[in-house]
Parts: sequence; C-alpha cells; structure tokens
Amino acid sequence: MSDPVRASDTPYAVDVEEGKAYFWCACGKSQKQPFCDGAHKGTEFTPLKYKAEKSTKVFFCGCKASGKVPLCDGSHNS
Repeated sequence: MSDPVRASDTPYAVDVEEGKAYFWCACGKSQKQPFCDGAHKGTEFTPLKYKAEKSTKVFFCGCKASGKVPLCDGSHNS
C-alpha cells in the first residue's frame, strides 16, 4: 500500500452535527480537505465514514498519520 499525501501539518477543526455522516479523505489528494472529493479514484484508498454522535467541534486529521483516524491524535507533531 502506498502512503497518503500529507494534506496539512495541523488538524482541521470542524463543527459537526449530531447524526450527520462525514466522509474523511484518506488519500490526502482531495481539494476539499478534510473531506473526500473523489480524488482517490484509481488508488487503493477509500474515504472513511465518520458519524457525529453529538453536535460539537472535532479535529479531523490533516497529516493522514493519526492512530485515531479520522480524528487527530497529535501525530503531526512527530
């Protein structure tokens, strides 16, 4: 498996709505970071579905190296 493109050196802060599904870009090529725009087509990557359990602010991973994808775990600092 190839490595994803590092889209950002920081996480993306997003206000999510309870019950809504979000599709996190796993390949790093999307122009709509942190969400999928279909740029992964033709690769082994697929977007990851995240369903908000409550309305709040979450931090989606931008470096694509988090151990808690799609959410940031601070891996961008290493």
